[in-house]
Amino acid sequence: MPLDRTPLFDSHVAAGARMVDFGGWEMPLHYGSQLEEHHTVRRAAGVFDVSHMTIIDVAGGDAEALLRHLMANDVVRLTGPGRAQYGLLLNDAGGVVDDLIVYRRAEGYRAVVNASTRAKVLRWFTDHATGFPRAQILPRPDLAMLAIQGPQAVERFIAVSGIAATESLATFEMLEHGAQMVARTGYTGEDGVEVMLPADDGIALWRELLDRGVAPAGLAARDTLRLEAGLNLYGQDMTEATAPQESNLGWTVAWDPANRDFIGRSALEAQRAAGFPRKLTGLVLDAKGVLRHGQRVVTAAGDGEITSGIFSPTLGYSIALARLPRAAKGSCQVEIRGKLLPCRIVRPPFVRNGRQVFDDIRPATPRS
Repeated sequence: MPLDRTPLFDSHVAAGARMVDFGGWEMPLHYGSQLEEHHTVRRAAGVFDVSHMTIIDVAGGDAEALLRHLMANDVVRLTGPGRAQYGLLLNDAGGVVDDLIVYRRAEGYRAVVNASTRAKVLRWFTDHATGFPRAQILPRPDLAMLAIQGPQAVERFIAVSGIAATESLATFEMLEHGAQMVARTGYTGEDGVEVMLPADDGIALWRELLDRGVAPAGLAARDTLRLEAGLNLYGQDMTEATAPQESNLGWTVAWDPANRDFIGRSALEAQRAAGFPRKLTGLVLDAKGVLRHGQRVVTAAGDGEITSGIFSPTLGYSIALARLPRAAKGSCQVEIRGKLLPCRIVRPPFVRNGRQVFDDIRPATPRS
């Protein structure tokens, strides 16, 4: 089957992107140097095409009630238009169907979910909406979505768009300007905005940003940036077989009010009473090598597994997220090519706003 393409496909090719298959989409991996793109986002501003993400508008008299049933977080906490909330869709067993951001609008809500789960999540919304007849589910494939990220991102975006009110947005707030939705959200651990707008306008905004010196950035840099920021990747760090509390996302479960019957609640309550046996936490490698998904982690409390691992361009050594026994702490070992190498368990995130943010207790002796 042919791969899907975003409206900016030709723009990526013109910019020299290396295009790859990403969950059925032909997407830019990088534009020549993953490392340069990573550092540009940490130090200045980069722009990502995230138009492959699934945008769903939820409207009508039952929109709020439907989302309160679907999400473990509670959209009632969005006290007015312009607010955004990160949350999870759970299955009946309490596993993660997908993660998403929901924006409260003047009329209804907008949800943004992952590209790889598009068909599954659209079915999930429409199937459960049958119990909420006044809710309307409207996918928005007509919209493009750009993420402008970095310490200079907001300044550069305002210079191009003229939307000066962007500067006053707090984190996880948004504004609507004509057909554009501008949200101060992102997936890099840096300041910036994510912009949803008509496809043709998205192409024009991309061109204007590049003309202003904002660098295009691809999937490879997006992955190293998000992992440095301690942010989960669906399908690795959280899955349908893991509860939020086993993915460092217990904070997204709104237990109050006790009578809100969100999907997965009863299963999570039973697991909470029994105690969650695993946790998702950070690792730092104290030897030469690179931590990768699937590697075994040996701790005094039992074995675990790396869910995401990289060599960190910002820190200069390898870091990872790993699912470990809940009692695991301190030193551990990771199996790389048949050898057990020394690691330390740390609390993510690793980097925010270009700076290391976990406590560094690295030994003074050089790594072997």
